[in-house]
Amino acid sequence: MGKVILEGYILVRNNDLNAVTAALAGHIKLTRQEQGCLLFEVTQDNDNKNCFNVYEVFSNQTAFEFHQARVRHSVWGTITKDVERHYQVSEQPETSL
Repeated sequence: MGKVILEGYILVRNNDLNAVTAALAGHIKLTRQEQGCLLFEVTQDNDNKNCFNVYEVFSNQTAFEFHQARVRHSVWGTITKDVERHYQVSEQPETSL
């Protein structure tokens, strides 16, 4: 089982922008503390304040699924329930030496 990579962006409506921006640092901190989280970046786009670029790397499918489940039941999950998500998820095969 290889690494799981999620990349893409979310689009946030104007009326949700302040809440999303305020909750983002806490969401990043909690995610980076999860077992199996290797990289987690969410950054506001310089040209479009309503767009947040997302790049995540988890050690395996189990860690990725744990993250997805935790987020669904978190403050971040509630705040971002109406955002428009544009993600691509891929798996990087394990390499043996």
